[in-house]
Amino acid sequence: MGGRLPQGTEKPDQIGAAHAGAGHRARLRQRLLTGGAEALADYEVLEYLLFAANPRGDTKPLAKALLARFGSLPGVLNADPGALRQVKGMGETGAATLKAVALAARRMARGQVAQKPVLGSWQALLDYLTIDMAHLTVERVRVLYLDTRNRLIADHHVGDGSIDEAAIHPREVVKKALDVGASAMILVHNHPSGNPEPSRADIQITQRIAEAGRLLGIVVHDHVIVGREGHTSLKAKGLI
Repeated sequence: MGGRLPQGTEKPDQIGAAHAGAGHRARLRQRLLTGGAEALADYEVLEYLLFAANPRGDTKPLAKALLARFGSLPGVLNADPGALRQVKGMGETGAATLKAVALAARRMARGQVAQKPVLGSWQALLDYLTIDMAHLTVERVRVLYLDTRNRLIADHHVGDGSIDEAAIHPREVVKKALDVGASAMILVHNHPSGNPEPSRADIQITQRIAEAGRLLGIVVHDHVIVGREGHTSLKAKGLI
């Protein structure tokens, strides 16, 4: 007779699927724990992270959908939670999991910069700025203020918008340096287009801030522009 299964009893095909899923997750876990930095593909990293939000389901389709929507693993991790939740299958818990990972990555990168001479830890600084800014969809301006030993004492978010005197005032930037006791600074902003090449406005405002700083003994070490395609140093280009 084709009677019903007792409540809570799974059908054989459901049990098989559950066992297959558990085996797949176990294999991913072992590769993650015993492999090197490239042990998992980007979609597998996302797939594993999403296990926390979906303990029993197949997260591979969602991981691939997120990569297709945002273009890359960093693009997914830096996406706005609202945009993440527009992808079918992504809920609040999954979005929160991915944002927590992005936050941890930023704090780890910042930890490599804090309490060390910035100019002697330049690659760590670039890594931090890239993680924090390369995938922003708005242009953001920051000033890193340094003490006499070139240690970071303030990371000031100046504002969002095109980098011109409407968004960043040389006198205000220098005044902030005096307020925090800085002897040097590094200007930073991102290009949402992805191309980090400086515009004429980027160069002009940098030169004005550098001149204003010189009058008060405050050095502008560099202006770093960050984009998805890399970074540009105005100092390296001889523009400061």
